Amino acid sequence: MLHLDSRKKDSERPSLSVALARNEDDVRAAQSLRYRVFGEEMGARLHSREPGLDTDMFDPYCDHLLVRDDNTGEVVGTYRILSPTEARRLGNYYSESEFDLTRLQHIRSSMVEIGRSCVHPDYRTGATITLLWSGLAEYMARNGYEYLAGCASVSMADGGHMAASLYEQLKSRVMSPVEWRVFPRCPLPLEALERNHEVEVPPLIRGYLRAGAVICGAPAWDPDFNTADLFILLPMSQINARYKRHFVEAA
Repeated sequence: MLHLDSRKKDSERPSLSVALARNEDDVRAAQSLRYRVFGEEMGARLHSREPGLDTDMFDPYCDHLLVRDDNTGEVVGTYRILSPTEARRLGNYYSESEFDLTRLQHIRSSMVEIGRSCVHPDYRTGATITLLWSGLAEYMARNGYEYLAGCASVSMADGGHMAASLYEQLKSRVMSPVEWRVFPRCPLPLEALERNHEVEVPPLIRGYLRAGAVICGAPAWDPDFNTADLFILLPMSQINARYKRHFVEAA
C-alpha cells in the first residue's frame, strides 16, 4: 500500500496523509469529493447513476490516490490513475474520448493516465498538492512506468478566449515532438476566438510544465465540463531535476 505522511507539528494545521484507496468506501469518498468540486462548484454535467457521486465506467479499472485529513478522516484531495495494463483491459484511455492518440502507440505499454484531480476548497494549499505529487511519483517509480499523461483543463467561462490565448502562449515553448502529437476529436475553434489576451498559466498546468511536461497538440473542447483540455505528457526520464529530487527520489 502506498502511504506517505505529512503530519504537522503545528496543531493548528491539518494532519494530512496520502495513500491509494483500499476499499469501496475509500473510492466512494473520492467520488463524493469529485461530485462536490466538479458538479456543485464547477457546474459540470455529470452522468452518474448515484446521487452525490461522480462515477463513470473507468472508475472500477483505476487506482484512486487519496489525500486525507487524519484528524477528521475526510478525503480532501484525489487523483484517478489508469495503468497501461488496465487501459488495455478496458480497451482505451479516458483521454481517447477527447483525442486521437494513434501516435502514442509506441509508448502505451508504459503510459499511465491521470485525471479527475481535485482538492477540497478548504485544503487548496501547497501541502495537499505536494502530497498528491509525491503519491504519483511513488506510484510511477514502484511500478516502473515511464510516461505520465492526461488532460489538463482550462475554464471556458469566458467563452474560450483565455484557453485560446493560453495555447497561443504555450505552443511555441512546450510543444511535444511530432511523434507524440495528438489530435482533438472536438477541437476548440481557435480561429474564432481571441488569442492575444494576457493570461496566467493555471496552477496545475504550471506545475506539470515546471516538472518537464509538454503539451501534445491543440486543445479539445469538453462540453460536459465546459473546459478546454490540453493533452499533457511527462516522461519520467526528462523530469526537471528539482522536481526529481523533491518528489521522485524522496518517494
